[in-house]
Amino acid sequence: MTDRKNMTLRLPAEQADELEAVARAEGISVSDAVREAIAEHIERKRKDKAFRARLQTVMERDREILERLAR
Repeated sequence: MTDRKNMTLRLPAEQADELEAVARAEGISVSDAVREAIAEHIERKRKDKAFRARLQTVMERDREILERLAR
């Protein structure tokens, strides 16, 4: 069984209406449509070299902070 976290997503009414219409047209739930969009977004980021470089910088900074806290 996969652990799940509940999240609340607040959207402007127009965007929420459009999302519901897209989900209905695809024959899926709004939750499934959101999960699919998030998965696609994450995959695009994984392939983005500039994003990966920024992520590496953040990871290195976080490592420094965590090492300092562990002293």
